[in-house]
Amino acid sequence: MMKTLIHNDWQTVLAPVFAGPEYARLHQFLKQEYQTQTVYPEMHHIFQAFEWTPFDQVKVVIFGQDPYHGPNQAVGASFAVAPGVPLPPSLQNIYKELQDDLGYPPVSHGYLKSWAQQGVLLLNAVLTVRAGQANSHRGQGWETLTDAAIAALSDRGGVVFILWGSSARAKKQLIDLGKNAVVESPHPSPLSAYRGFFGSRPFSRTNALLAKMGETPINWQLPAQPEA
Repeated sequence: MMKTLIHNDWQTVLAPVFAGPEYARLHQFLKQEYQTQTVYPEMHHIFQAFEWTPFDQVKVVIFGQDPYHGPNQAVGASFAVAPGVPLPPSLQNIYKELQDDLGYPPVSHGYLKSWAQQGVLLLNAVLTVRAGQANSHRGQGWETLTDAAIAALSDRGGVVFILWGSSARAKKQLIDLGKNAVVESPHPSPLSAYRGFFGSRPFSRTNALLAKMGETPINWQLPAQPEA
């Protein structure tokens, strides 16, 4: 009997990947990495994005690259950071655009759990990273699992995929645009935010698409204090 890695319907959706040879290789690689290196997020937070947002509740996907690689930042959800951790520059820019788009002033924390609980899957392409080394776990097998998650959601339909930056936009080929919608722009990082992320109004556009699909829009206003 296979070990339960995710405690909701994602476990069944991703079971074929978990049972495959590539995941077995990834598992061995991670075992070695966690024993010999500092790796983020903590082991029990690797699948946090899936835990927070069950498959049947996903309405929106915000797709990131890999976890933050600084101490205490990564929580297992794209762009989010743990309570009490200073906001990374990309998240500051996301909050700036949220204010310009919907008028919600930035909060002081980066814990995006309230979005996740409304059906926003905060998914990275790669779910682990070595401390201080961005993209260090790329190409080890995570992409097979996260691509399978995107494909399963695309097949189910009724999802708005928010794709920021070239690596996220490359995932568009996995999405059935007859059943789903895509909101895309340059990445919110300081290097590219001024090239079209600012002014792209992703939050209001997403809500308009959800309404068109007959779905309840997301309340993008984060609570002033991070919820447990």
